[in-house]
Amino acid sequence: MEEYKQVILIRTDLKMSTGKRCAQSCHASVSASDLVRIQNKGIWKNWKNSGQKKVVLKISNLEQLKEIVKKLESNKVPYFVVKDAGLTQLTPGTTTSVGIGPDLSEEIDKITGDLKLL
Repeated sequence: MEEYKQVILIRTDLKMSTGKRCAQSCHASVSASDLVRIQNKGIWKNWKNSGQKKVVLKISNLEQLKEIVKKLESNKVPYFVVKDAGLTQLTPGTTTSVGIGPDLSEEIDKITGDLKLL
C-alpha cells in the first residue's frame, strides 16, 4: 500500500516562540493541503483517508529553505511557502515555514529525508 504524508519545514534561525512555531506550522499545513486538494484530489483523498500523517522538520535558514524549494519545483512536489504578516514577533513578509504535500512519502523523502525532526 502506498504511504502518503505531509512535511512542514520550520526555520530555526528565527526567534519564534513555541506558540508562534505552532501557528506557522498550521498555516503551512492547511495552505499546502488546500493546494493539493485543488491540484490533485486523488492524492489529497488518499492522505486524508490514511490518517493525514504530518512530520515537522527543522530548516536552518532561508538559504537552505530556498534550496529545498528548488528541489521541490524540479521534482514537481507541491508546496506552500508561508510569509508572516508581521503582527506579533517578526518583520512583515518574513518567510517562516514551508508546507510540503501531501504527496507520496517516497517522493517527499527524496528531498527532505536528511533533515532532522523539530
